[in-house]
Amino acid sequence: MEDKDVICLKNVWKKYSKEPIFHRCLREDLMILLKFKRSQNGALKKNEFWALKGINLNVKKGETLGLYGPNGSGKSTILKLIAKVTYPTKGNVLVKGKVAPLIEVGAGFHPDLSGRENIFVNGTILGMKIKEIKEKMDSIIEFAEIKDFIDMPIKKYSSGMYLRLGFSVAIHSSADIFLIDEILTVGDKGFQQKCLKKILELKDAGKTILFVSHDFSLMEKVVDKIAFIEKGKLIKIVNNNNKEKKEV
Repeated sequence: MEDKDVICLKNVWKKYSKEPIFHRCLREDLMILLKFKRSQNGALKKNEFWALKGINLNVKKGETLGLYGPNGSGKSTILKLIAKVTYPTKGNVLVKGKVAPLIEVGAGFHPDLSGRENIFVNGTILGMKIKEIKEKMDSIIEFAEIKDFIDMPIKKYSSGMYLRLGFSVAIHSSADIFLIDEILTVGDKGFQQKCLKKILELKDAGKTILFVSHDFSLMEKVVDKIAFIEKGKLIKIVNNNNKEKKEV
């Protein structure tokens, strides 16, 4: 890992199982985890498949990298590994800095808590201090466009309100690295444009961004490089020379 690199994936393989997951007790989960760590020989068992196959990827500080490929190619799995939502079967994932994963927007929200209370909960999950959350509270609410509903339990929110609030909390965190997975489908076109503008502001501020989207023309407006992923393999990385990429 070079000095300027903040993300490094070294020969990363990740496998998943197609078997349904049933509820187990904590002791059973711990036993399975220990067995898994002792038996990482790379062999596929029945109904298992490789989501990633030998990925080598380096991202430098302040770089914006797009991950592009068809559904099931492994793009979201890469983000989850970087966010430590899951771990590699083989290989190493090294990350320098605080990560804000915009993978499942609003993950961690409690339906019976108000929007304001959930800002504290979700902000804390993202590593924000209480003082920082209080200082950014008005800005978070304003960006989400839910001022009149902020003290209402979020189980009464529409799906759009819920997602806008989740995006707003994440984008206001003081993270060094932002992982963005198809979140520009949040809200109407006006709100999507506002989200894109905020992402470009983070880019201009020197934040490191990994950006996943099926909209190639949108990706060209945001990223410095594009990594093409297909069937779990990194096919190529190309520089984005689109001179119009910052016009939104």
